[in-house]
Amino acid sequence: MIEEILPPGTVAVDTVGEFPPELLFAQERAVVRDAVEERRREFATARVCAHRALAALGRPAEPLLPGRRGEPLWPAGTVGSLTHCEGYRGVVMAPAAHWRALGIDAEPHTPLPPGVAEAVTSPAERERLRELARGHPGTHWDRLLFSAKEAVFKAWSPLTHREPSFTDAVLEPDPARRTFTARLQLTGPLHDGSPLTAFTGRWTVRDGLILTAVTLAARPHRPSPALP
Repeated sequence: MIEEILPPGTVAVDTVGEFPPELLFAQERAVVRDAVEERRREFATARVCAHRALAALGRPAEPLLPGRRGEPLWPAGTVGSLTHCEGYRGVVMAPAAHWRALGIDAEPHTPLPPGVAEAVTSPAERERLRELARGHPGTHWDRLLFSAKEAVFKAWSPLTHREPSFTDAVLEPDPARRTFTARLQLTGPLHDGSPLTAFTGRWTVRDGLILTAVTLAARPHRPSPALP
């Protein structure tokens, strides 16, 4: 499903079902041994999706353990992102030689709970949400904006090892193209010689879900100048 909004050269695996923890490596099972049942199920299913994505990249499956902040530690030479919500689990992976960062998110296509939109948006974004709701009432734009920011931050955090706040990115969705631009309000890392100031992404609404994705291509190779 989510592969529809991802570019060639990436591998996506997703499911609306569940995979049992018995399919995990022992080290992975140990991570959620004491977790509640729902957490064990979502962890197991997302990890099995990741194992299958690794296989599609021609890589052997290996334990995918969480880092200090709970983020998945992708195997050397790869980048990836995962997401899970009620009824959906998804993973995208790609070679690090071609892609510097990936971020995906899935959310139910429902309005945000009361008060959440005000906490994750700027006044200008809230005005834009009102415009979008008037012009395109079939989409829950507040939830889409929330999901797009989640996808952006999943791509951003591995590059900076920092946790941004929701107001550190200003979102501008394009309803006609089903794309969005996220303009960063904080100093980013260098990318291709210049500070990274924005991400672009794509979104879709399907089967009661909002899916969002951002990708950042690796810095293009430039040959060294010829010696005189």
